[in-house]
Amino acid sequence: MSQSLIHKYNVAGPRYTSYPTVPYWDLESFSLEGWKASLKRAFIESNATEGLSLYIHLPFCESLCTFCGCHKRITKRHEVESPYIKAVLKEWSLYLALLESKPVIKELHLGGGTPTFFSAEHLNLLISGLLESSELAEGYEFSFEGHPNNTTEAHLQTLYDLGFRRVSYGVQDYNLSIQKAINRVQPFENVKRATDLARQIGYTSVGHDIIFGLPFQTETDVIETITKTKALMPDRIAFYSYAHVPWIKGNGQRGFSEADLPTPASKRQQYETGKQHFEAAGYVEIGMDHFALKSDSLYKAMAHKTLHRNFMGYTASKTQAMIGLGVSSISDSWYGFAQNVKSNEEYYKLLEQDIIPVFKGHILNTEDLIIRKHILNLMCNFETSWEDDSLTFNELPDVLIKLKEFELDGLLQFESNKVIVTENGKAFIRNICMAFDLLLQRKKPETQLFSMTI
Repeated sequence: MSQSLIHKYNVAGPRYTSYPTVPYWDLESFSLEGWKASLKRAFIESNATEGLSLYIHLPFCESLCTFCGCHKRITKRHEVESPYIKAVLKEWSLYLALLESKPVIKELHLGGGTPTFFSAEHLNLLISGLLESSELAEGYEFSFEGHPNNTTEAHLQTLYDLGFRRVSYGVQDYNLSIQKAINRVQPFENVKRATDLARQIGYTSVGHDIIFGLPFQTETDVIETITKTKALMPDRIAFYSYAHVPWIKGNGQRGFSEADLPTPASKRQQYETGKQHFEAAGYVEIGMDHFALKSDSLYKAMAHKTLHRNFMGYTASKTQAMIGLGVSSISDSWYGFAQNVKSNEEYYKLLEQDIIPVFKGHILNTEDLIIRKHILNLMCNFETSWEDDSLTFNELPDVLIKLKEFELDGLLQFESNKVIVTENGKAFIRNICMAFDLLLQRKKPETQLFSMTI
């Protein structure tokens, strides 16, 4: 890959799990009532045809992984489990009262934190409580994030019996020195045990999350991790770029210095090398930073151009409405976003007052909706078109000007009324999406808000 292009485009930029991105939400005009109205509209429009997605954030971890950018609370006190589950079920009851009719659940995902911090019994109470007032859509998909060190057979069997068929395990890297640097020590044997258990029980999709660009990580480390990964052949792989954002996540990402991180060029080479090894093993690149076997639902969604992206990342199940439950969770009605409070104490207090615990959000205007669709098309399909009146560029002339520069660099091409990202351009998809981001262009941040794109 051209070193000059890496130097030119290695800038801070969003990962576009939403548009507008969170730092550019219009907080002044947002209200809880406005959010409720937007969700009810989406529910009425789509519940019968698509159903809705549920994301449940389970924030507790027993130790701090210094690579992590998620919202979490570190504790070894497992008595926190029961009160938290009761609170999540209370929040769900408030949404049920708002929606006034039985929701059809298409997708449900347990994220964290560490969902397997919770006992199998408590997870059973949680999921059973969520489902008792709901229906299941045809082809529904339930998934959870498991920690290889503490995911037990009881976890896997209990969730399988509740309808879960997909699990992802955080691997990161198998080099012990790197694991110690990021405070995530887990031997290959633990990952193998958790992977084999899931398959023996009947899970149809097992995923591994691997990170490149970690402190002290080399290209050789990436190859060794992928070699061990191929011995297990997970159905899908998330091959993430480490996001070094200590100005957001605090001292947790200060267990090493910037000097310990790979250079932008070597970091990009880690990805390209990893991609070559994955593709040689039969994996197909999906969107940004993901790979899947052709038998996996993520590949099938890409092949049929039904791949979707939201705050849960890439998903094979598109729903217009996604409700996030738990502290810091973000909900999406397509017309609006809403984020829950980040403090457990405040979360509990608001629920005791029968208040949906949202503290900020954004209601999308017409321009937002147009740009959002273009960015979603690019992130999922590496192309977008403005033939459809609802996606018109007539009001976005500055976007076309910026895209011409990417064309000159060989990163995209114009075809009739369509923009198609080239093979070389896929590495710069975040930068290409930034050309559409009028909010970012109108108000450049005075301080760094996002991780680097390379």
